Amino acid sequence: MQGPAFARLRLAARRPGRPPVRRLLVRLPNPLGDAVMATPALRALRRGLPGAEIAVLGLPQHEGLLRGNQSFDAFIPLRGRAWRDVAERARELRRRGFDAAVLLPDSARAAFDPFAARIPVRVGYARDPWRRFLLTQAIEPPRERGARVAISMIERYLRVARALGVRDAGDALELHVDAAAAERAAAVLARAGVAPGEPVLLVTPGAAYGASKLWPPEHFARAGDEIRRRFGLLPVLAPAPTADEIAIARRVSAAMAERHVALLEPDPSLEVFAAITARADLILTNDNGARHVAVALGRPVVTLIGPTDPRHTAHLLDRQRVLFEDVACRPCGKSVCPLGDQRCLVRLSPERAIAAAAELLGAR
Repeated sequence: MQGPAFARLRLAARRPGRPPVRRLLVRLPNPLGDAVMATPALRALRRGLPGAEIAVLGLPQHEGLLRGNQSFDAFIPLRGRAWRDVAERARELRRRGFDAAVLLPDSARAAFDPFAARIPVRVGYARDPWRRFLLTQAIEPPRERGARVAISMIERYLRVARALGVRDAGDALELHVDAAAAERAAAVLARAGVAPGEPVLLVTPGAAYGASKLWPPEHFARAGDEIRRRFGLLPVLAPAPTADEIAIARRVSAAMAERHVALLEPDPSLEVFAAITARADLILTNDNGARHVAVALGRPVVTLIGPTDPRHTAHLLDRQRVLFEDVACRPCGKSVCPLGDQRCLVRLSPERAIAAAAELLGAR
């Protein structure tokens, strides 16, 4: 964030007599990948406010995933959307006595809890008038010549953190796999028939955003078979524990000719999924949360992008190969293809994914 508004904010942060931030609330984004991409902002806040008690408010399933992160002191699970849930949450936040709230999601709903809790400082992007009303320090979304532009989500979240006067502490994503999760992951893989130390290609063929993000199952099958033949990696299909994603994994499995493993009764905890990811030699994935988990854990990943704008995730590309087709209609950002033929992903050939895998495995 630049310009006069940012300058005033910086001066306010340094103004003598301004009460220091002693208790900070950070509202995490809901999507898995976005929560992972928020970890550099959490680290910047921790280093910039070393004496503050920092709590994060996020989806319950993210608590285990972020366990071991030293950038916050407490995790507050975000449960319930009914008014009684909101009222109860506001009372809890008020009881904790937060001085400031950093709101990483853009929605008005995300800003309402700190507003209802009467947290004195509430910082975030002002997407619309209602959201602006709920904030005390409104940040303008990134723009060029008046139009909103896509930037890396890491940078987007860091801009919110900077509004409290803190400096960046690097852009590396941060996840930790503890011993208990690693043991559970090893047991899951052993039951499925993966031998200890066997090279693994982790395949995550789902995406919570919608059907438009899904590379065809037949493409996943063809790429997985060829990577198995050429490089000896065992394809392990790892869908999320939802009926839709398990059905997609079944379709991929049915189309494969080479030996592979399908985890069709997946462990529901994200920390176990992260441990399985850390065990993999290569990840082949749609543009989903698994991609960012892999990058955070230092694993090489081939990502197939369809309707989304790659500028949102144009960071840490040394360990990734991000593939997309340059069709005229992308990036449309739609969860369902408006044209009905999903050409941005159907035309993205398995051969490109295989070549990208060869590059990453050769550079390993």
